[in-house]
Amino acid sequence: MTISNQNHQINFKKSLLLILFIISFFGFSQNKKENPKFKVIAFYTAKNDQAHISFVHEANKYFPKLAAENHFQYDSTSNWDNLNAKFLSKYQVVLFLDTRPEKKEQRDAFQKYMENGGGFIGFHFSAFALNNSSYNQDWNWYHNTFLGSGEYGSNTWKPTSAVLRVENQHPVTKNLPKTFSSAPNEWYRWSNDLTKNPDIEILLAIDESSFPLGTGPKAHEIWHSGYYPVVWTNKKYKMLYVNMGHNDIDYEGGTNKTLSYTFENKTQSQLILNALLWLGNSKKK
Repeated sequence: MTISNQNHQINFKKSLLLILFIISFFGFSQNKKENPKFKVIAFYTAKNDQAHISFVHEANKYFPKLAAENHFQYDSTSNWDNLNAKFLSKYQVVLFLDTRPEKKEQRDAFQKYMENGGGFIGFHFSAFALNNSSYNQDWNWYHNTFLGSGEYGSNTWKPTSAVLRVENQHPVTKNLPKTFSSAPNEWYRWSNDLTKNPDIEILLAIDESSFPLGTGPKAHEIWHSGYYPVVWTNKKYKMLYVNMGHNDIDYEGGTNKTLSYTFENKTQSQLILNALLWLGNSKKK
């Protein structure tokens, strides 16, 4: 064999080894991407009120992008029968985007999931309960013990931005300014006084500079004073409730077009990302 042929074979082997190394490294990188840090499952209904439907569609477009950027997995389902122990065991965080479970077996499965250290974020309408409505206050553990809010009291109208104030330092409020302007939203008042509940830690409240909040036309839909928590956690669970989740819709013009988007507000979206990372990376109790 000539020296030239020997060199050719050596170079060929080196090239082959390099190719195999690149392939194995690429496969390792792909495998890392396919193993997310944690998994999130969002439940939704998206059938009532265009403002809530708009938010659900926005969330289901926004969260997959956020998941890809931050190395977690986001799935969503409108099948509330998936709220069972076997299905939930695959996920570290559950989101309720617009409503709550109605069947007893679904509710029991969710309660056990939370009591066993699961993570949760509920948005806006997920806390709604009002007797003699389609969403009666018939789940005491969820509305009084877990969320602490009790029954729905009233709301502002039309959806408007508010100045929100950080009330307590927490992983969810990390790197947030003391006050910031929110995306337009319909703001809720509740029957229970959250400040008197020792299990509840209020993280954001409406700042006084927001008043008057709302435009009416009904006088009671405009708030002029008061203390209104909008983001809080129950210290006995890995959870967060976020009052935001109601996009502004052109009802008056009759087009039903979306006029504002919840996740276009960068500061508010940072809070949601903080919450997901806090819940997803936390160890189970």
